[in-house]
Amino acid sequence: MGRNLHIKSQEKSKKPIKNGFIRLISGKWRGKKLPVKDKEGLRPTTDRTKETLFNWLMHDIRDANCLDCFSGSGSLAFEALSRFAKQAILLERDKQVAQQLRNNLKSLDVDNASVIEIDSLNYLQQIAGEQFDIVFIDPPFSKGLVQPCCSALEKNGYLAPKALIYIEREVQLSDLELPINWQLLKEKTTGQVSYQLYLRDE
Repeated sequence: MGRNLHIKSQEKSKKPIKNGFIRLISGKWRGKKLPVKDKEGLRPTTDRTKETLFNWLMHDIRDANCLDCFSGSGSLAFEALSRFAKQAILLERDKQVAQQLRNNLKSLDVDNASVIEIDSLNYLQQIAGEQFDIVFIDPPFSKGLVQPCCSALEKNGYLAPKALIYIEREVQLSDLELPINWQLLKEKTTGQVSYQLYLRDE
């Protein structure tokens, strides 16, 4: 296979991709391809999963303030922006990956999103300066990141009163203790990946 490998060919295996691209599936940038870096743990959400997620969010994404906690390829944040989210903050600790995200924002002429190059859990330990309507949590698998991320979001004030929280995780991670005011709205499992949408009750 050539180096410019389409991500769709990697969807079933969920293995780290070669330098390739993600594709935006709907909205103002529908069909647009954005380059991504080959990095360990980088596991872009598949087109099928994105379609399910954004069908769940179709009535909420427009004008939403979004936080992408483990941005990686930026697949979720860029899809949200394509569907007219008000703003997106992308957290990414890898320097090269963060720079690729900035390049992609620039190529789309985006002025309502920013990349913060930082360890996500360190960022979320700070008291929030703003609240978010939609939060994406899709960390590298088997790193124990979901639980502390969810706890910090709730504890430090990052969530709007009726925030929606999306979690994508490995199927084996079954013992999460989420905040008691998070209500499960939607859930689906595909292969070794499980994903849920929660509503934060006030």
